[in-house]
Amino acid sequence: MIRFLLRRLLGAAAVLLALAALTYLLFYAMPGDPAQLACGKSCTSDQLAQVRHALGTDQPLARQFWTFLTTLVLGHGFSTGPSTVWCSAPCLGYSYQSNEPVTQMLVERLPVDVSLALGSAALWLLIGVGTGLFAALRPGRWRDRVTNTVVLTLGSTPVFVMALLLLMGACVWLQVLPFPNYVPLTDDPAQWAQNLLLPWLAIALVSAAGYTRLTRAGVLETLNQDHIRTLRAYGYPERRIVLRHAVRGALPTVVTVAAMDIGMVLAGAVFTETMFGLPGLGKLAVESASTVDLPVVCGITLLAGALIVVANTAADLLHAALDPRVRI
Repeated sequence: MIRFLLRRLLGAAAVLLALAALTYLLFYAMPGDPAQLACGKSCTSDQLAQVRHALGTDQPLARQFWTFLTTLVLGHGFSTGPSTVWCSAPCLGYSYQSNEPVTQMLVERLPVDVSLALGSAALWLLIGVGTGLFAALRPGRWRDRVTNTVVLTLGSTPVFVMALLLLMGACVWLQVLPFPNYVPLTDDPAQWAQNLLLPWLAIALVSAAGYTRLTRAGVLETLNQDHIRTLRAYGYPERRIVLRHAVRGALPTVVTVAAMDIGMVLAGAVFTETMFGLPGLGKLAVESASTVDLPVVCGITLLAGALIVVANTAADLLHAALDPRVRI
């Protein structure tokens, strides 16, 4: 297990380095002038030269990339005219439009995405595993067919359509919930959960379909194995067989996919945050792209990629912990 862990960590580090290089080439080395974008159309030649010097784009490309990497791990000082603002590691750059370090902007938004990811993950696992087990215990029967039809319909629905239906149903027609307005968990846990309930449901109802199919397939495959027939022949209770053996057989795949999906939500659920007005990374990415705030867009790209890499690595480790055969 230790060798497997080291291989995965080294692989994740290599992917992160490649991600940093690709991101830098995409945003800073491709045709275009990042300094001009940061300075604006009314920028004079002297101001443009100062911005280029502050961003380091007046240096050779190799030196620019080295500064970019060292900034990530060591921090960097950014000139704002008469003073210098220090950006502590991990430093993702400085937004001259917002006049604050990009890392600080992302840290302020990240709790929204963490809340959204963990809450929706709990719901989609509960719904998906529950309905998958419900369908698998009576394969080919009416409840199996009905369950498959319902989850197929939900899984085919775009997230923004599901969000709109939930908003219209709960906030407009039934008026059982107010329109979401994000409240931090530390301020009021009850309001935090109430305002995130609809976003959680929007993601969970769409995502649960995949977990229903995974659970159903895993349980049916396990129940058809020889050792299950042996347990039944020895008179083991069916409930014990299902809970201790069949569900356990489906867990490795479910946990692996769940870890990757959590990483995707953490990386920024753009449609969900936009529909519900949540101040998360997805909404910040849209706002920064519309104002061409290049350092923020670059920082969000790096953070999103890093979160997905971490989620995939965690998924591999969880799968290895549940199924020793994959450690080879």
